[in-house]
Amino acid sequence: MAFQKAVKGTALIGGGAIATVFGLSQFSQYRNKHGTFVHVQAAEAVTVPIKNHFPTREEQILTLQTTSEFDVLVIGGGATGCGCALDAVTRGLKTALLERDDFSSGTSSRSTKLIHGGVRYLQKAIMKLDFEQYKMVKEALEERANLLEIAPHLSAPLPIMLPVYKWWQLPYYWFGIKLYDIVAGSQCLKSSYVLSKSRALELFPMLRKDELVGAIVYYDGQHNDARMNLAIALTAARYGAATANYAEVLRLLKTTDAASGKERVCGVRCRDVLTGQEFDVKAKCVINATGPFTDSVRKMDDQEVPNICQPSAGVHIVMPGYYSPDNMGLLDPATSDGRVIFFLPWEKMTIAGTTDSPTDVTSHPIPTEEDINFILNEVRNYLSVDVEVRRGDVLAAWSGIRPLVTDPNSKDTQSISRNHVVTISDSGLVTIAGGKWTTYRAMAQDTIDAAIQAHDLKAGSSKTIGLQLQGAEDWSPTLYIRLVQDYGLESEVAQHLASTYGDKAFEVAKIAQVTGKRWPIVGKRLVSEFPYIEAEVVYGVKEYARTAVDMISRRTRLAFLNVQAAEEALPRIVDIMGKELNWSEQKKKEELEAAKKFLYYEMGYKVKSDQLTDSSEISLVPSDIERYKKRFHMFDKDKKGFITILDVQRVLELMSAIQKGHVSGSRLAVLMKTAEENLRQRVVIPVDRSGGGL
Repeated sequence: MAFQKAVKGTALIGGGAIATVFGLSQFSQYRNKHGTFVHVQAAEAVTVPIKNHFPTREEQILTLQTTSEFDVLVIGGGATGCGCALDAVTRGLKTALLERDDFSSGTSSRSTKLIHGGVRYLQKAIMKLDFEQYKMVKEALEERANLLEIAPHLSAPLPIMLPVYKWWQLPYYWFGIKLYDIVAGSQCLKSSYVLSKSRALELFPMLRKDELVGAIVYYDGQHNDARMNLAIALTAARYGAATANYAEVLRLLKTTDAASGKERVCGVRCRDVLTGQEFDVKAKCVINATGPFTDSVRKMDDQEVPNICQPSAGVHIVMPGYYSPDNMGLLDPATSDGRVIFFLPWEKMTIAGTTDSPTDVTSHPIPTEEDINFILNEVRNYLSVDVEVRRGDVLAAWSGIRPLVTDPNSKDTQSISRNHVVTISDSGLVTIAGGKWTTYRAMAQDTIDAAIQAHDLKAGSSKTIGLQLQGAEDWSPTLYIRLVQDYGLESEVAQHLASTYGDKAFEVAKIAQVTGKRWPIVGKRLVSEFPYIEAEVVYGVKEYARTAVDMISRRTRLAFLNVQAAEEALPRIVDIMGKELNWSEQKKKEELEAAKKFLYYEMGYKVKSDQLTDSSEISLVPSDIERYKKRFHMFDKDKKGFITILDVQRVLELMSAIQKGHVSGSRLAVLMKTAEENLRQRVVIPVDRSGGGL
């Protein structure tokens, strides 16, 4: 009866939607033809020649120093800033871009890795009859389709399951998801569908079975965010934009307009962070695309200007791949505090997040133990009791700051839309604020349109719809096979190179070192369990990587996947970069320490250390002390008087669990019991890194 009622309710609520969605399948052939047409149209529309290779950073700095005046100067090397540079340069405008850190070093590399319209924003649009929210979702879905087309090597559709545990929710969620398909229109990736309980558990066996009614599956896009950002920057550079990372803007330059007598922004004073050299860069138009730092640049123009951004922190964690299926994500639409949590496969790992809370603006956001535990608790609510969700399985954790646009009537950041706004100050400074990753191209187009109008620049319309990014031109799903056959790379490594560099993967393969083994012939790995190879470090330097942090976090994604693996790879990475960039021994030491500090504070090491020392409430009586001293010595095989860090963590975690009464099912308790039964013989137990995370 319950099922029949749900079906009837579904028919009544969504009957009209079914009829509308039915016609979407007829658009599939049109969409394919349209996509091909868009590529041809974009290629023909751009009259600016594209270079085979992008200039070196040194050449870019020289161009910035010697060019008398640019048409457009963009401050900020995130997705929006690089998008603005690409939009401007492909219109024929003389373009420059300055980033004080590395490309994508901020929010753009710390996202949920989704290319999406925003299911929750559509829900708000419907519930509040908010047409602006609806337009944002519609625009994002159009941009989602474009981004999947222009960078297919870095992005792909991803099915996401919404488990349903109450019968009445089935028609409710089905109707909402079908509306999401309808709003996407001809850009709908694949039509959503309903699953029975048994089928849902077959596709997502880790799912909690109790009270499960069924599930709904819909499609969104997923990408490698930092590499996508870099692809946009490199594409702009190949079209002639003077792009430079580690170029900090110190202040805005102004001149007095002879006609109006008003001060106008005419450029910036900047500093090459790597050399310390300062110089001026003149431009007819300066664009502020600095994300969470929007207001700091606006105050360079006018100290009295009110803030327009309200930063929000979002924390994500990475767990081993066995926590989720290889090709199915999970959406928790209503967490205990009203947030939305995604649980997604990414780079053969599992990413979970995000939180949403007000924060201060900082260049180095740090994930908190509170946020990590919140995510873990929400994950536990949806996974089977057979799956032990362990704090030790958190392999990496990070916090990103969203540049939300402030709504004066809003009391919390969760109700703030990520709509973007373009403002122009009295002195001519153009600011783009708000928005989301998926809509970076549309944001850039709106920004350059406004800049052209405000500064009377001579340029046509945007050319970036369908404009393929670095690596996409000759990429195909089977490209990796050629890498295996032509160069003797491992299949896993070849697949990784193809999905990271696209058709530029051959350039990486050409410089890969011989392994000295029968197989693979070339491609020495940086760490055994990840497909990153040493040649990528050499190629990363060509891609403007200048620090070890650049390499472990944005050229490769090791820091975001497993901080222990990243730390393990650091010495070799520093050695290779040292040779490429002529680092002294002192510089290599500094880079190593800076990278370790980055992993410790920004990628989750610190919170685990704090948890073990500050948060583990251990209260022992004398008999407990003697017992634990005895067990401590059991782990000290050579009577050295000390044990490894990993052993210390296990002992501390077990002691804390004992005092709180949580040891009945603890694998650590079993481990200690085994050790106690073998007082004179220590058994070597292999520990996979996934069980010794943060």
